Amino acid sequence: MQYYARPETGLDPSCVNEAVEAAFAAFARGETEMPPKVYVTLPGGDFRTMPAYIPALGLAGVKIVNVHPGNPARGLETVMALIVLLDPPTGMPYAILNATGLTDLRTGAAGAVAARHLCRKQDGIELGLIGAGRQAETQLEATSAWLGIDRVRVWSRRSATAEAFARRFSRFEIRADSLERTADCDLLVTTTPSREPLVMDAWIRDGTHINAIGADAPGKQELDPAILIRASVYVDDPRQAIHSGEINVPIAAGGYSIDRIAGTLGDVVIGRGGRHSDDEVTVFDSTGLAVQDLAIAGVALRRGGPGVELVFP
Repeated sequence: MQYYARPETGLDPSCVNEAVEAAFAAFARGETEMPPKVYVTLPGGDFRTMPAYIPALGLAGVKIVNVHPGNPARGLETVMALIVLLDPPTGMPYAILNATGLTDLRTGAAGAVAARHLCRKQDGIELGLIGAGRQAETQLEATSAWLGIDRVRVWSRRSATAEAFARRFSRFEIRADSLERTADCDLLVTTTPSREPLVMDAWIRDGTHINAIGADAPGKQELDPAILIRASVYVDDPRQAIHSGEINVPIAAGGYSIDRIAGTLGDVVIGRGGRHSDDEVTVFDSTGLAVQDLAIAGVALRRGGPGVELVFP
């Protein structure tokens, strides 16, 4: 059995983006097996199990991932994960991967895929980042690997956090800014754990694409529900989005209905939907798919790199 440590330094963002894009396409074509993720509530947060099988890649397995918001105060990461890979013909486990870094990368890649297919501009983009943590970093890295970003604005509840983020990414034209000015952009990415709307509809210009990343559990939301009513909303998996995506709170409150969902990102990738005009506001509601995790696990196993450590021969 093999154990792999955090491999982010060994994986090229474009390669990860391509693998995740292919996983979305396979899921949309019905070429995968993937039940919705299962949540188990714990005293400090929750953990989720995410099984899947991609026959074309010969990959089967499950990811176990936690979300514990209080962990940084304990010197631990908020999100930690493992992927167990199984040999499809026998079911024998053959690899365990530390998927903490992989989870960051695959979620960033999902945002890049959505931006490639739904953002009205592919170059000269004004990017707004709501949140300045690890996921904001991977969203910026993954998206900039595929799209041309001219300017970046970033907001965090703590201005010092946003300013530190801007210093780390000084290779971009970037600055910390107010919430309202950050939301006034071509491509908006929200990565917070908020349980109340942060981004108001009045701040969103016509033609903006929004990657709503932060809402990944029941009760979480980052966007004014009026944005969802106004926009064409694409989800990764309707079953998961209804339960724990950006649309979960408006649906529970009766302010948004399932039939308003425009489709899945996988549908868009394979040409069964997409942006209709430059003035249309689009939203990608990301909850995270197990097939994405398997796809990036396959990349890590094939490519390795300086960030991959073999512990058990």
